[in-house]
Amino acid sequence: MDLPGRTVERLSEYRRTLLAYLDEDKQFIYSHDLAARLHITAVQVRRDLMLIGHTSILRKGYEVQELINAISRIIDSEETVNVAVIGAGNFGRAIAGYFKGKRSKLNLVASFDSDPLKANKIISGVKCHPYSEAEKLIGKLNIQIAILTVPPEFAMEIADDIVRFGIKGILNFTTISLNVPHGVHLEEYDMLTSMEKVAYFVKENNAHRHTANH
Repeated sequence: MDLPGRTVERLSEYRRTLLAYLDEDKQFIYSHDLAARLHITAVQVRRDLMLIGHTSILRKGYEVQELINAISRIIDSEETVNVAVIGAGNFGRAIAGYFKGKRSKLNLVASFDSDPLKANKIISGVKCHPYSEAEKLIGKLNIQIAILTVPPEFAMEIADDIVRFGIKGILNFTTISLNVPHGVHLEEYDMLTSMEKVAYFVKENNAHRHTANH
């Protein structure tokens, strides 16, 4: 199934929300309840779920566990996908610690760093290998996805390396945009841009309140 990237993101968000909902011992959920938790419209929820062939039960909403299973069948690989963090600095360690064990089909198996003091140590629950071993281990461990948290001046060179070593997907947390060849999926997360977006809306909300008070 060929879904738009933003739809896949929302499906992941739906599943995370549904898992929390299930923990509340609730068996059914309406589209407007799911939408409210994610600050989107019920129409968007229904449209996304119809794309994966899932509809609600009349007057009861969606069966939560069934919907979790349906989303998992669509967005998860049949086999576990191995992941590595490239760059075991403070941010890389935080990402590894957050990511480890969150999804059964995504397995964080290694981190790599050029600092010899980090070599062969367990960092955030995963073994950190010298970056010089990346070519050998990416193939040996069948690592397909890399989370890139290296200094920006090295990011493009390392991205070129790991693509050549066999990486098929990159989640880029550095502050520069990367160019990757066709067939390699790239997701770029710019924390500064996200912060500036939040700051913009805070500014606008403050302006509206100031106007309303005068």
